[in-house]
Amino acid sequence: MRATTGLIGLLAACGIAFCSVGAAAAQPAGPPAGYTVNEEYTQKSPDGAVTIEQYVNKATDDWKWQFWARRQGTFTQLGPEQDHYPADFRFTNDLKWIVRMQKEGSGEQTLYLYRLGPQGYVAATKEPLADLAWAYLKTRPDWRKVKKAPEYHIFAGLLKGLADNYSSLGVDWPANRYIVIGLSGDADVKGRKPSQTGVVNGWRCRYDLQTGKFDVPALFSSQNAKALVPE
Repeated sequence: MRATTGLIGLLAACGIAFCSVGAAAAQPAGPPAGYTVNEEYTQKSPDGAVTIEQYVNKATDDWKWQFWARRQGTFTQLGPEQDHYPADFRFTNDLKWIVRMQKEGSGEQTLYLYRLGPQGYVAATKEPLADLAWAYLKTRPDWRKVKKAPEYHIFAGLLKGLADNYSSLGVDWPANRYIVIGLSGDADVKGRKPSQTGVVNGWRCRYDLQTGKFDVPALFSSQNAKALVPE
């Protein structure tokens, strides 16, 4: 009996120790040394449940930025980190998705998508969402109309309306289901007078957050026809 009691006590002690180690391991990570939060760029979801903190390391020549999301005890990095520029963020109303609009240079911007998981927000796609949108455009018949593939000032942005499910477009889409992306890009076009021109100017597509697929609703047809510089 004493041996059994001793064994139970030992197991209990080990259990307590294990829990302590597990709890310590579960503590959220954070930005490494040298990164400090820039309060100017802190963003909160409309209900205040999610806070995104932006940290910068000014000791580096290219000013490295990291982005971290706090929600109900979780603290996760919204990678990758970025040189030089902070970011802007948009939330779906159910807070299950976050879109990061990331400036990369003069006239250039990309998009990243994150989804809410058990341990906080994680990347929703292996590649930047903007790269996937450009790849989708290249599969469309529209792409054959582009005079020349964009070479610089590559820009991907969100069409205004995520907060109200794009009701201003006159649609009745399911709540928190879609995001609308606009693409623009410049190229050097040769001619009698070589010039720099926008060959894609606000081409729109829709991304389905449930299926992970793109499409082009008919209501975008007119805008998309004007958005491309033809051959």
